[in-house]
Amino acid sequence: MVGSIDKLHQSLNSNGSFNNCNGLEEKLDEFRHLLCKTDGDPLRIVSVGAGAWGSVFAALLQDSYGQFRDKVQIRIWRRPGKVVDRATAEHLFEVINSREDVLRRLIRRCAYLKYVEARLGDRTLLADEILKDGFCLNMIDTPLCPLKVVTNLQEAVWDADIVVNGLPSTETHEVFEEINNYWKERITVPIIISLSKGIEAALQPVPHIITPTQMINRATGVPIENILYLGGPNIASEIYNKEYANARICGAETWRKPLAKFLRQPHFIVWDNSDLVTHEVMGGLKNVYAIGAGMVAALTNESATSKSVYFAHCTSEMIFITHLLAEEPEKLAGPLLADTYVTLLKGRNAWYGQMLAKGELSRDMGDSISGKGMIQGVSAVGAFYELLSQSSLSVLHPDGNMPVAPVELCPLLKTLYKILITREKSSQAILQALRDETLNDPRERIEIAQTHAFYKPSLLGQP
Repeated sequence: MVGSIDKLHQSLNSNGSFNNCNGLEEKLDEFRHLLCKTDGDPLRIVSVGAGAWGSVFAALLQDSYGQFRDKVQIRIWRRPGKVVDRATAEHLFEVINSREDVLRRLIRRCAYLKYVEARLGDRTLLADEILKDGFCLNMIDTPLCPLKVVTNLQEAVWDADIVVNGLPSTETHEVFEEINNYWKERITVPIIISLSKGIEAALQPVPHIITPTQMINRATGVPIENILYLGGPNIASEIYNKEYANARICGAETWRKPLAKFLRQPHFIVWDNSDLVTHEVMGGLKNVYAIGAGMVAALTNESATSKSVYFAHCTSEMIFITHLLAEEPEKLAGPLLADTYVTLLKGRNAWYGQMLAKGELSRDMGDSISGKGMIQGVSAVGAFYELLSQSSLSVLHPDGNMPVAPVELCPLLKTLYKILITREKSSQAILQALRDETLNDPRERIEIAQTHAFYKPSLLGQP
C-alpha cells in the first residue's frame, strides 16, 4: 500500500518540482509504519522547551515534514507569559526589516503591526507569541519557520508519540515528573529524544551522577530503551542556516537506527551509536570546560598557543572523568572530539566565560542570561566537583601513591569551581592553573585513565 502511494506521488510530480520531497514522505511513512500509525492518525511530535536547540530542532522537523499535515503534527511547548524586553523588541524589529522574506511573511500573516507597536513601546510582546512567528527569544538573529506553540503542558504531551527534551538538565526532572501525571492512562509508550547537555549529582545512597535520560526514566517510568540522546558538533543557528553538520543519536538499537534515518537531512547528517553514557556525560563536560575556554580566549587576546594548552589539559580531564564512569567509554575522537571543539570554540558557555573574564557579566547576574538562555555549564561545574570531591571515591595519586579524591587530578575543574561556585577566585585563576609548573603532562592523566584502575560503576548508580 505504501509503495503504491509513493508511485502515485512520483507520477503526479514527474516534472521534478516536488520530486516526492527527496523521499521525505517515504521516510515519514516508513517511521509511521514502525509505530503502527493508521490513516487519519498523525504522528505527533512535541518539543518540550523552547531554547535555541529545542526550537531549531522543532523547526527542522517542521520544514521537512510539516507539509504532510494529515500524517504528522509538530508542536513546541514553552511556558507562557515570558515578556520580551524593550531592547530585544527593538532589535527584533531591525532583524525583521533586514530580511525581506521574513518581512513579507509577517505582512502576509497580518503579524507585522504588533512588532511595529512593540518597537514604539506601545505593545508588550511575549516569548510564546513571537515563537509562533518563528522567533526564539534566545536566538533572535536567526528567524525560524512559524511554529505551532502550545503553552499548556498537558495538551502538548498527553498523546505525543515522540517527545523531544529541549530543557536544561536543571529543569528536566521537574517537568517530566509533571508530564508523568498526564501519562498515567497511556497505553502506548512514547519515544523520548533528549537534547539536554548537563548532569546533576546525588550523594545518597552513594555518590553518583544523574544524566537527563536517567532523570526522564525515573520521573516517567518510560523504559530506558525508549529514551535516547542526540548531540553533535553543531551550533543551533548555523544548523538552521544549513551549515553542514552531523550528530549522533545514542541509545538502544530498537529506535536509534530508525530515528537516525528519520532525522537525517542533506545538511544535517545523523549517525547512531550505542554508547549513551559517554556521549551524555561528554555533553555535560564540554559545557564545563567551554566556560574556561572562553576565559582563556578573553584573557590572552585569543592566543592560539594558550588555547591549545588549555585544550590539551581539559580534554585529558574529560577522558579521565569518563573512565571513572564507564569501563570502555567511547574514545574522545571523531564526532565526540569535534563536539567538544566546537563548543569550546563557539557556544553560549564559551561566550559566558569570555564575558565574565572581560567584566561584561558578573556571577551575580545568575546562570540564565537574556538572549542566551540557561548557561548549563555552571551547574555542571558544581555537580561534577561535588561528586568527584567525595573521599569515598578516592583514587591513588600517581605522584605520591596516596589516596585522594578524583577531583584532585582535575586542576581545571577545581579552578572553575572556585571561580564560578564559591567565587573565591577571579577569572585570572584559570591562567594561573594552566601555568602551574607542577602540572603533569596531560598524557599521564590519559594513561592513568586507560588502565581502568579508577573505574567506579557506582558513579552511575550501578552496583
